[in-house]
Amino acid sequence: MNLTLSKRGDYVVRAALSLARAYPSGTYRKIREVVAEMDVPATFASQILADLVHAGLASSKAGKGGGYRLLRSPEEINVLEVVEAGEGPLRAERCALGEGPCRWESVCPLHETWGKATSALRDALAATPLAELVARDRAIEEGTYAPPADSHRHVATSVTVSDHVLVELPYAVVQTRLRKVEGILAAAISEAYVEADEIRRRLDPGGLTWAVAGSVAVSLGAPEPVAAAGGGGGPAAAKSNDTAVGPDGGASVAVSLCWEQPQVGGAILPSRFEGRVVVRALDPQRCSLELDGWIRPPIGPSGEPEGDRDLRERLAQVTVRSLLRQVARDVEDAPGSRRGPSTVLASAG
Repeated sequence: MNLTLSKRGDYVVRAALSLARAYPSGTYRKIREVVAEMDVPATFASQILADLVHAGLASSKAGKGGGYRLLRSPEEINVLEVVEAGEGPLRAERCALGEGPCRWESVCPLHETWGKATSALRDALAATPLAELVARDRAIEEGTYAPPADSHRHVATSVTVSDHVLVELPYAVVQTRLRKVEGILAAAISEAYVEADEIRRRLDPGGLTWAVAGSVAVSLGAPEPVAAAGGGGGPAAAKSNDTAVGPDGGASVAVSLCWEQPQVGGAILPSRFEGRVVVRALDPQRCSLELDGWIRPPIGPSGEPEGDRDLRERLAQVTVRSLLRQVARDVEDAPGSRRGPSTVLASAG
């Protein structure tokens, strides 16, 4: 028996997780941010978020600062409410054993047991606050959550990446300019994939392309303080400007970052990144701009990434290094216009 959610229920839970992660900041989540962060299909996302609104779990707001936001805190919403927003009421609508022999005209012999099992499932979901799922999700993201023995996920497709560049500007200036760079990140990411694909074409001409025409879906989180080494972080380490004192005595702040390419021909899953950007003050005039997380390469029809792992790791690192260089350049120079991704990719061949 396949005890899983339907696709709609799956996506509703993902969307609720995205809104729950953003709830402490008080900000509304855009549809594109939910799509990028939780891998919800863009063509389906507005319907999924509408399910949460219709269930009284979220509200929507139009305009520049609008989007979707939970109406209650994640601690006050249970998982049953979220699941039923997508699946409908979790109760048996028909007899578990169907019509059966004529002696089952009133009830089947499995009815009471099936009813108890359904009630136990509802009770377990109702007893789990959405905040608990958020805590697990963050632990998984940070690599501190031990997968259970019956985990069904396959994790061999992603590549861990980490890199940094120096920015010759004061910390406060870098923070301000990074907010302006957000609008051109999609084009910068597309250019980074173009650079990686040039290497892929030389080393693996028949492999799956890494450069894709179209707009990359990007999601940036709210700034969060970075804990100092040795357990010096936490709320006590936070300053009024959302920073924390790093191990070198300088200020540091992290922003979660997710992106996903548009669908590429020949692939069943496009490339995706999840991780964070860290700005760290090195001295009064310089900062370190760091990017760490994981990249999922494009997944081919076989359900696995193509090429050997060494090449995938090299291409992933090239993508991150290229993106960091471009962002550092845009931060050091006053952010201005940039070629759109379609123009860049048209020249990539």
